[in-house]
Amino acid sequence: MTSEPDHLVLVYLRRIDEKVDRLSADMHDLKARVTGVEENLAGVNRRLDRLELRVDRIERRLDLADSHA
Repeated sequence: MTSEPDHLVLVYLRRIDEKVDRLSADMHDLKARVTGVEENLAGVNRRLDRLELRVDRIERRLDLADSHA
């Protein structure tokens, strides 16, 4: 009788271990995906910064820029 409860505990511990392994793999995947999103966002921000500089230069050439800038 005593081996049965031990066996049951081991079954539950193995299930928990499998779930933790799956969660760990999922977290690794999510970290990689978030890193990719962050890198792409940084690229978009750089492009927007360059566009802003170009628009400012065009406005100055056309005398459309505010004197406050």
